[in-house]
Amino acid sequence: MANSQTVGADHSSAAKNLSQKFYFAAWRWHFYAGLYVIPFLIMLAITGLSMMYISVFDGRDGEYVSVPVGETVQPIAVQTQAALEAMPGSTLVEWIGPKAEDRAAVVRVAVEGGNRMIAVDPYSADVVETWDRRAGWYDFLQDIHGTLLIGTTGDRMIEIAAGLAIVLVLTGLYLWWPRDDWKSAFVPRLAARGRALWKSLHAVVGVYISILLVLFLLSGLSWAGIWGERFVQAWSTFPAQKWEAVPLSDTTHAGHMNHGATKDVPWALEQTLMPESGSDAGLTGLPEGTPVTGDSIAALARALGYEGRFRIVFPRDDAGVYTINQDSMSNDSHCPTCDRTVHIDQFTGKILADVGFADYSLAGKSMAVGIALHEGDMGLWNIVLNTLFCLSVIFVCVSGVVMWVKRRPSRAGRLSAPPLPADLPFWKGAVLIGLFTSLAFPLVGITLLAVLALDVLLLSNLPLLKRAVS
Repeated sequence: MANSQTVGADHSSAAKNLSQKFYFAAWRWHFYAGLYVIPFLIMLAITGLSMMYISVFDGRDGEYVSVPVGETVQPIAVQTQAALEAMPGSTLVEWIGPKAEDRAAVVRVAVEGGNRMIAVDPYSADVVETWDRRAGWYDFLQDIHGTLLIGTTGDRMIEIAAGLAIVLVLTGLYLWWPRDDWKSAFVPRLAARGRALWKSLHAVVGVYISILLVLFLLSGLSWAGIWGERFVQAWSTFPAQKWEAVPLSDTTHAGHMNHGATKDVPWALEQTLMPESGSDAGLTGLPEGTPVTGDSIAALARALGYEGRFRIVFPRDDAGVYTINQDSMSNDSHCPTCDRTVHIDQFTGKILADVGFADYSLAGKSMAVGIALHEGDMGLWNIVLNTLFCLSVIFVCVSGVVMWVKRRPSRAGRLSAPPLPADLPFWKGAVLIGLFTSLAFPLVGITLLAVLALDVLLLSNLPLLKRAVS
């Protein structure tokens, strides 16, 4: 009987010891991931929140420029001609319809060195306002948000941060997972003081935002240069083969319609080739004999079901097409499932392609909704949710730093990282997880393997380095 009790006690002790080792290992990974991720998460939250409110109050493409309501709307040809005359030497690129009766139409023209936006009163065809396209505070913040203003290098750094943030969430949930008291896992212990209070608030707020944070990170990663563009987007793009017998150009939607870092095309279409004009292909669009102009294309758009604000992109050359587009990520509507892109042959008026939300792949549909959610494009509830979310992300980051400062010995010349458990079991499994992550998220996996190699192989042989990061 005594032997049985001893065996049971030994087994319980071994299980508890194993659990503690995993806890300290997860804490250590959580700590290291946080060192890199926290500055990026704070930057993303601040810039994202700022961009959302700039979009809400000022718009992105002049959607809030007001005009007095008149009796008769001038033809699109008259509106665009007024814009071209206001900008001598320019080339017509796009007409954007008013969002409401008391809003201006906006014409985009190409000039040497970029694009200009011209707000035109649709009733009088008077030019109301002009500005450089996407050269304001929103776009400056967007460049920081996406590339840190350093191009591809910044994109890769943010991609690593976003992937490691997922590791941060998973390890954080493991550390938070209630062992004894479920209430304390969901309700902060406000009676606590010092580091205990910060830890409780950090854990509870972190768990409440965890799912939304992962969704935001995945939608951001899906636009990143490696995992998004070369993996997920490449596998999930809209197949141009659906447009049977339609001649295709060698230019993608992203290359033809996007403007620098600005995304104007639904994610699922970015890597799909543009169709070309000049054949007999396509479905009936404009009635035979109808001149193909901006006004006839707008009439066709309304006949196809377009309502409210939509865009008409004009052909660039003899092979180009007219494109009718409406999507939520461009603030055309609050409905991502209503996104629609239609291409029209500039000579015959036939519909060469008609792509809506239902045509997207599962990843494309997820991104259409995810981007709208990410940007706060789906109405007041989305703006409130994103505001609370971004403030919570900032709080979790700041509270993590506060806990580290309170735990770190004063005047310690080291990081004071959580200790590496001795003889951690299944370390080979950790390597396999790192290899698997390398395949799913290449930059993140490579980073994890590098940190694992540093932690397990180098630190034991470099005492000074080990002390600095311990």
